[in-house]
Amino acid sequence: MQTFLQNYFPNVLLLKQEFIDSTIETLYMVFWTAVIAGILGTLLGVVLVATGPEGILANRFIYNILEKIINVCRSIPFIIMLALIQPLTRFLTGTTIGTTAALVPLVIGVIPFFARQIENALLEVDSGVIEAAESMGTSPLGIIFRVYLVEGLPSIIRVSSVTIINLIGLTAMAGAIGAGGLGNLAITRGYNRFQTDVTIVATLIILVLVFASQFISNTLIKKTSH
Repeated sequence: MQTFLQNYFPNVLLLKQEFIDSTIETLYMVFWTAVIAGILGTLLGVVLVATGPEGILANRFIYNILEKIINVCRSIPFIIMLALIQPLTRFLTGTTIGTTAALVPLVIGVIPFFARQIENALLEVDSGVIEAAESMGTSPLGIIFRVYLVEGLPSIIRVSSVTIINLIGLTAMAGAIGAGGLGNLAITRGYNRFQTDVTIVATLIILVLVFASQFISNTLIKKTSH
């Protein structure tokens, strides 16, 4: 095995610690972006559903404004957004490179996508259940927490998995401008220095993270479905 690795993955063997560090950096970016964008995206998605045309707090003005903002943000390619919000990134973190700096564009890029996913997930909740809750005098806040978020939990988990998989890809893209992580390693060492084995292994690790995320979400969906 050692001979095989030396023959086909010589550069990988020399960069063991770099691969470990890059994997940790990728997990760091994914975790904190998922937490921050998850909270804000869920809040925004709930507001979209509640103020939508058929929502429990229907408000055309608020809904139209939020929808247009989300549509505009989702239309901007992420690689352009990285450059576009550099002043904001520098203001918040003091720099535009590194994993912490990458959190700013990652969060801003993920929130609109996740909010729309949450909206679609909550719209799948049976309207009959919502009407029953309203007839029992449940407050709008109670309907949100006891009906929408409970009944829509399997769908929320499913769209969260899709978002995290998308996020892993965005962290690799952010690596192109010095954000660190596996994407940065694959480009700076693998692509720029023609070390194909580094690119291959970095890609395989990213795929493992994606499959692990999918497996965890599928398990949670089975446990929460009823």
